[in-house]
Amino acid sequence: MILEDFYDVIIIGGSYAGLGAAMALGRALRSVLVVDNGDPCNKQTPYSHNFLTQDGKTPREITGVAKRQVQTYGSVAFFNGMATAAGTTKEGFEVMVETGETFKGKKLVLATGIKDILPAIPGFAESWGISVLHCPYCHGYEVRQQKTGLLANGDLAYEMSALLSNWTDDLTVYTNGLSTLRESQLIKLRQNNIKIVETRLSKLEHLEGYIYNLILEDGSQEAADVLYAKLPFVQRSTIPLILGCSLTEEGYIKTDSAQKTTVPGVFACGDNASKIRTVANAVAMGTTTGIMVNKQLIEEEF
Repeated sequence: MILEDFYDVIIIGGSYAGLGAAMALGRALRSVLVVDNGDPCNKQTPYSHNFLTQDGKTPREITGVAKRQVQTYGSVAFFNGMATAAGTTKEGFEVMVETGETFKGKKLVLATGIKDILPAIPGFAESWGISVLHCPYCHGYEVRQQKTGLLANGDLAYEMSALLSNWTDDLTVYTNGLSTLRESQLIKLRQNNIKIVETRLSKLEHLEGYIYNLILEDGSQEAADVLYAKLPFVQRSTIPLILGCSLTEEGYIKTDSAQKTTVPGVFACGDNASKIRTVANAVAMGTTTGIMVNKQLIEEEF
């Protein structure tokens, strides 16, 4: 498709949420441009789960099929590259991409995702999404009853321990330094046979991303098959902040029930606006966003 200068909607981000929005808008006969650089955060994840009809497929398989299906709607175009900036115009918005080109549209959808801040532990990045995991609902079944570690501290460690105990009876919490768990929490964890290790991790030994040993700073070793970690994050794109979108205290883009941000005409969906990081949720949010964007356009045009 030949790229146009002006669209009804520009979507920044072409993964599950962005493609969900694009399909809904394509089916609503809207001219849409999806800007995506093809570098999803789950690129290392071998399999995706908890998504009906797609359970067990690779993320690349799912997005590949999704993109081909969206491309059947002739009003949806794709630009392969990174959006670097965005601003408002009299007609709506303009989006600048890394090649220097500028595209304009009436409405803007941010499906830009988030970026996890990985600890500087050798082997961690290589294992992230493979055997170092963030979500038991996405991967817990496949590693059920395996020797499991949790990298967390304080209230988060306690809450995650309770959650993970649903999938394994062999759980160790690695606080990676002095524990900040309260005494009442420690008692409860011990009652559930959950071990606490305060010595810092120095290395994850793995084979092609599948860990088998945790090396501690004192030189000791702990066998492990899987390690869960709840990591801090930042918005993957600076565009939400450039536009002035408000964030929640946790760092997500603030949206209402119609996925509208605090900037009129700008919508957000997917991981950048929700703590539920599942494929199914991203698709659902994207579809809802597409419907709500079209609704707003109809109200303005009718």
